[in-house]
Amino acid sequence: MRYYRSGIEMVRMANVYYEEGSLENSYVLYLKFMTLFLEKIRKHPDFNTVPIDVKGRNQAKLREILPKAEILKKQLLAQYQDDYNRYLSELLTIPRNLDTVSYPDSDSNVPSAKPSAPPPSTDRVLDLPTFDRTNKPSEISFQERFNDNILRRVVIPVKVMTLFQTMASINTCKNVETCGVLTGKLEKNELIITHMILPKQNGTSDSCSPMNEEEIFDYQDQHNLITLGWIHTHPTQTAFLSSVDLHTHCPYQLLMPEAIAIVCSPKYNQYCLLFLLGLDIFIILLVYGLQYIANCRKTGFHPHPTDPPLYREADHVRLENKAPLEVLDLRTV
Repeated sequence: MRYYRSGIEMVRMANVYYEEGSLENSYVLYLKFMTLFLEKIRKHPDFNTVPIDVKGRNQAKLREILPKAEILKKQLLAQYQDDYNRYLSELLTIPRNLDTVSYPDSDSNVPSAKPSAPPPSTDRVLDLPTFDRTNKPSEISFQERFNDNILRRVVIPVKVMTLFQTMASINTCKNVETCGVLTGKLEKNELIITHMILPKQNGTSDSCSPMNEEEIFDYQDQHNLITLGWIHTHPTQTAFLSSVDLHTHCPYQLLMPEAIAIVCSPKYNQYCLLFLLGLDIFIILLVYGLQYIANCRKTGFHPHPTDPPLYREADHVRLENKAPLEVLDLRTV
């Protein structure tokens, strides 16, 4: 079931990329979705246990995506060809490189120009290797986003932290963790958290597991919301990402490199002017940490290396005091 849930998020993100004009990013995710559910999923040992209605919704998504991906492919090929033709045109306009050679024995001793090499023929130009789109500077590709220096801003309403800790207070008094999902929209190249969803969940003193996640996905579909991260409490500990937290957060960032993990530590909370202490906002290091966690097959609490670190405090976020926030508490539904 986890693959099917990830597939829904994959399509949702692909649609967002398509709407913002990032055709390459959109096509990559559509392609991953089709590869997973047309080629790989049937080989999974638990494939036959997936409910029929879930498979049916998945097949409907495939029928929707296949023609869209084909159109995207044609658009990208035409775009690549235009880039390649432009590259050839620019190459042909480059002037010949000349070496200046002086003749000391000459009466005037005036330098004369001598070509260093014959001009390239057009036949040789046509044999150039295919233009590599991954080096195109005008658009950040999906792969290039996996770089700690290229992350879009995530806007977080301050209400996220204050309301969440209030809603988690009963569990906190019982030394039980609480978790929620942060969703929102893409607007002017910023990722804005607009909704916080608290799913039905099971919590312990050091873990929290959501239940009935289909309710979250249905709500996101109805309101066209993308997943931007998650939030949870450490009732008696400081704010950090445990090994379990890292494995929980990894899928978020695999789909959305900017996705954040907010950890609230109520025991250490203090209010100082407009800043809320006793919490932190984290992100897994994209170049090293994400790959390490994705390849780690251990479960439960287990040691991870700390040098180099696997995660860091997020610095691509902006807290907004007056930003609106809608809250859905599915625990009471």
